[in-house]
Amino acid sequence: MRERSYRAAIREALLEAMSADERVFLLGEDIEYAGVYGVTKGLVDKFGCDRVIDTPIAETAIVGGAMGAALMGLLPVVEIQFADFIAAAMDQLVNMVAKYHYRTRTPLPLVIRAPAGAILSTHGSTGPFHSQNPEAWFAHTPGLKVALPATPYDAKGLLLAAIADMNPVLFLEQKALYNEKGDVPEGIYTVPLGQARLAREGNDLSIITYGAMLSPALRAADLLDGEVDVEVLDLRTIVPLDKEAVLTTARKTGKILIVHEATRTAGFGAELAALIAESAFEFLDGPIMRLSSPDAPVPAAPELAGYYLPDVNEIVTAVRRLSAY
Repeated sequence: MRERSYRAAIREALLEAMSADERVFLLGEDIEYAGVYGVTKGLVDKFGCDRVIDTPIAETAIVGGAMGAALMGLLPVVEIQFADFIAAAMDQLVNMVAKYHYRTRTPLPLVIRAPAGAILSTHGSTGPFHSQNPEAWFAHTPGLKVALPATPYDAKGLLLAAIADMNPVLFLEQKALYNEKGDVPEGIYTVPLGQARLAREGNDLSIITYGAMLSPALRAADLLDGEVDVEVLDLRTIVPLDKEAVLTTARKTGKILIVHEATRTAGFGAELAALIAESAFEFLDGPIMRLSSPDAPVPAAPELAGYYLPDVNEIVTAVRRLSAY
């Protein structure tokens, strides 16, 4: 184990995968120059422009080209500069990439990395066009896997698992986590897609979360220690979803708070609530509650940005409200 940042863990996964298999190559906007968040820094110096391919600003062409390369036996890893911009490649991704195996029984190994979510600072946020969390769009699309790592350990292990998978995987990197540090093993290892992690054990109430909301959920649980015994489940991936882990924690505590950064209406939290209501209703001791960002674009103004994302205090308040039910 070594301490690595979330950003460095992802870069390490790319470096090790490319070193181990010459079929792995990268393509995306500005990745030759490290990309907006520096994830691919130095990779072109090691592997050259044939394997670290800087592309035009054309998401449809990037995803379509990667699909063709995958069908020819290569292992492309695409970087979409911001997750918001993936909308430009929606037709290729949803109607072509996701459906191809079903239509032809041909494997389609393709990873699409995309920085997602908001970054808040005293100067405001990354604003409405560079801060969205589109995971619910793709959870609704059969044929795509969706990963949202919350720790450096999982960022490396899930990305290596995604590259080795013979199916298309959307790998959403949380921008707010790029500088977060944690223990990361040296060498190649994988975290299975579809296997949630119990991040904190508890008996009174469960928080189910993923991505950037794991850290504030854990901090809130620690603040409530001695008052409410909170269990925290990190989903890691939403497709495939570890349904058994979700239902196990629901049956154990009987009270569920779902926390995610994406907007509320039709967010993935609604799917989790439906699953629990259908399969663990008799174990519940209170309503299934959701805490999310409001149904509004991410504001850029500093005066508004700080009120947008769920934070530790809001999670603590929600836990106390549900616990008292």
